[in-house]
Amino acid sequence: MVNNGFVKISMISPKLQVGNPLFNVKQMLLALDHNSSAIAVFPELGISAYTCNDLFFQKSLFDDVNQALSYFLEHNKYSGIIVCGLPIIVEEMVLNAAAVIQQGKILGVIPKFYLPNTKEYYEKRWFKSGFDVVDHIKEINFLDQAVPFGNLIFVYEDIHFGVEICEDMWATITPGNLLSVNGANLIINISASNETLGKDAIRRNAVLEHSRKNCGIYLYCSAGASESTSETVFSGHNIVACNGTLLTEAEKFSLETEILYADLDILKLAYERRNNSSFRDSLLKYRYKYQTVPFHLIATSDFHFTTPIYELPFVPRINQLKDFQKIASIQEYGLAKRMQHLGLKSLVIGVSGGLDSSLALLIACRVFDTLHLNRSGIYAITMPAMATSNRTKHNAIELMDKLHVHADEINIEKNVIDHLHLLKHDGITEDTTYENAQARARTMILMDLANKVNGIVLGTGDLSEIALGWSTYNGDQMSMYNVNGGVPKTLIRFMIKMYADHIFDNDIKTCLYDILDTPITPELKKEQSTEKLIGKYEINDFILYRFLVCGDDEARIQFLLRKVFILTDSSINEYTSNFFKRFYSQQFKRQASPDSPKVLEYALSPRSDFRMPSDVKR
Repeated sequence: MVNNGFVKISMISPKLQVGNPLFNVKQMLLALDHNSSAIAVFPELGISAYTCNDLFFQKSLFDDVNQALSYFLEHNKYSGIIVCGLPIIVEEMVLNAAAVIQQGKILGVIPKFYLPNTKEYYEKRWFKSGFDVVDHIKEINFLDQAVPFGNLIFVYEDIHFGVEICEDMWATITPGNLLSVNGANLIINISASNETLGKDAIRRNAVLEHSRKNCGIYLYCSAGASESTSETVFSGHNIVACNGTLLTEAEKFSLETEILYADLDILKLAYERRNNSSFRDSLLKYRYKYQTVPFHLIATSDFHFTTPIYELPFVPRINQLKDFQKIASIQEYGLAKRMQHLGLKSLVIGVSGGLDSSLALLIACRVFDTLHLNRSGIYAITMPAMATSNRTKHNAIELMDKLHVHADEINIEKNVIDHLHLLKHDGITEDTTYENAQARARTMILMDLANKVNGIVLGTGDLSEIALGWSTYNGDQMSMYNVNGGVPKTLIRFMIKMYADHIFDNDIKTCLYDILDTPITPELKKEQSTEKLIGKYEINDFILYRFLVCGDDEARIQFLLRKVFILTDSSINEYTSNFFKRFYSQQFKRQASPDSPKVLEYALSPRSDFRMPSDVKR
């Protein structure tokens, strides 16, 4: 797993007994039995329990904690990293601390810095802040081990983690902030956060915001309901966030042990940090002295994702209607602004009966309605040629008719044959010239018609086609504004379905569903299938996402393809080889792409998101 940049973690809110450390560590050991993670995290003061109150003054409690921890170290068979909370005494000072453990060794101890002392919290009654000790003490003797102490970053290959404790997260400038700009890409917070009405949302927002500010991963592991309930109740709210995105969370009021697993993508985060100029600028401004503590993780023969990786990463899964509305607004208002800016009341669009042009036509209709323009100003042209099928032609005509736009059919077959004869082409051989002549003929007609009606040509090519160069240069590659340039093919399908289900009438819905079911083809020669030539768009879009959004190289993408799709090794190699060959060789088309609104986190516009020379040698 580490070789492929992933690490599995578990956050454990264990069953415990207040003031009974031996019982508590035995519960911890049970939770670690058959635990599949590489890093296991337990809550704040979990060995003693957080709610011991004035027992933290008693020597007997510390004797019990030390004996229990010794028992834990002796019986621990878990090979990964453990982060747990406990009270310790350092030079007569009582500290609320976190211990980082691997098998029988204590790798480091970190004190809590910010001690809450208001309302139900009164930690300053018992504990000393880490601020008062870390500048003077760098190592402690703990259970007959020389243990690094204080400001620590734990390092193994691409995994660099630091630890903070509960209230540390709520400070203005947190230990986690400083750890992050000093090399930590993973912050682990062990906590005992009690539950009150509305606090879960505040806590979640804080975790998300810290992960965003730190441009890192943030783990928050909290105590469960078996803590004392004399004055307050704990819920075991565990949260994992990465760079502002919630990965997973669980909040179970349970008296039993609860475990939450998550898979962390360390290499994706590294790519995001390289792209974040504000984070880079912070690195040299807030230098602090940290000890680095090495650790080692045992490589596994295979890696099973707790949450299977989604095979359609560009397609919304949760708030589908809300996300559809946002995407639709971006596309629609992008075009509306362009129409308004140019003072136009007409536009021209080629309609093939396929996915891309259908979506563009739906958007155009919505824009004309928004601008209070008559849809007769939408000049929708279907241009059948030698390989046009009856199904796509029928769908194009039906869709145009039911949307009440200005529809026309221009058969370009004779025009194309005449053009090919000028080139001394036989007009029969289905070579590249034969195909591209049709695409360029259509574009020329649309451009000239736009001049005639004082409008613009609306482009339809999607992000997947742009990435793969699946277009004819100065043919369908060119337009005066392209509404689909930021939307990959899998998302195009989603948008059409949502328009059909939620926006347009049932008679239009029937037509759109048939368009969704039609095999994808440019229809530039007979019996032509796009996905037989360049592969399934689901797989190509997955590769595009992992490359463009996650920064994955070819080997890592191949590893993930094996996990997500049922493919042979030869098919996987063919997919990645073809994708990257096409992607790098087709940059010259992207360099001349028309304006198009950005929809997703990343786009391929040469003027904004993606800059690359056309003659890169890969």
